[in-house]
Amino acid sequence: MSDAWDDLYGLCRRVRCHVLAMATHGGCFVGSAFSCVEILAYLYARQLRLTPESIGSEDRDYFFLSKGHAVPALYGVLAELGYLDPVRLEHHLDPEDDIYWHPNRGIPGVEFHSGSLGHGLPVALGVAWDLALRERGRRCYVLCGDGELNEGSMWEALLVAGRFPELPLTLVVDRNGFQANVSTESLNPLEPLVDKLTSFGWDAVRVDGHRFSELSRGFSGQTQRPRVVIADTVRGKGIPSIEARADRWFVSLRPEEAAALQQELERESPGPVALASAVQEVCCRV
Repeated sequence: MSDAWDDLYGLCRRVRCHVLAMATHGGCFVGSAFSCVEILAYLYARQLRLTPESIGSEDRDYFFLSKGHAVPALYGVLAELGYLDPVRLEHHLDPEDDIYWHPNRGIPGVEFHSGSLGHGLPVALGVAWDLALRERGRRCYVLCGDGELNEGSMWEALLVAGRFPELPLTLVVDRNGFQANVSTESLNPLEPLVDKLTSFGWDAVRVDGHRFSELSRGFSGQTQRPRVVIADTVRGKGIPSIEARADRWFVSLRPEEAAALQQELERESPGPVALASAVQEVCCRV
């Protein structure tokens, strides 16, 4: 691990801490959230032309979380980067707040209510088309799960987007190998993904979705076509006892269970990164 990425690995560790805390308040999709933490951290910290102050401005990039059940990871990133008050995460599933199992526009920085799988890319395609027509010089990013690639709406959008090389559109596929509680390849094999997506007119690149140097490579350089970054990931990444387990897709934790998993996380996370006291108080009170 390079020192250049220490800040982002520290961010990811704190985000996973937030997710564990939310899992003690009614449960959440921990495994799915953990697989995309590095992707979300890289996008918001290094890639998106977006700040808490530019929310709502036309002069911004757009991000759509199509795999909406992974939203605890997005909540954690938004809280850590100043888009969202971290105290709100304590209200997970509280009827008086909007912090629940799928993203909604009551959360600063959320563009679209998602969760019905296969809808994020078609919506983003329309936004990207608008950006291209108005020559805004901005880009639209979508993060989907690999299981979503069993939705016909995804392939329709992929086919249409591939016909228009001027579209400012990037799709990231969280390739964690699971669709709900079964493996994608045992349910409906998806490979060879690079060849399939290239044949649809996309610039396809495959990276390690947990290494920032790899993510940087995936997003770098100019392309004359819509780009798809296939990010190979591990469900539950960061805590070995729950990694790559079908039964850790959705997890509801007792406080003592969350505390034990947090200790495991601290042993496994790369880099000497201590949790800030504010994070300890707000999200690690388990």
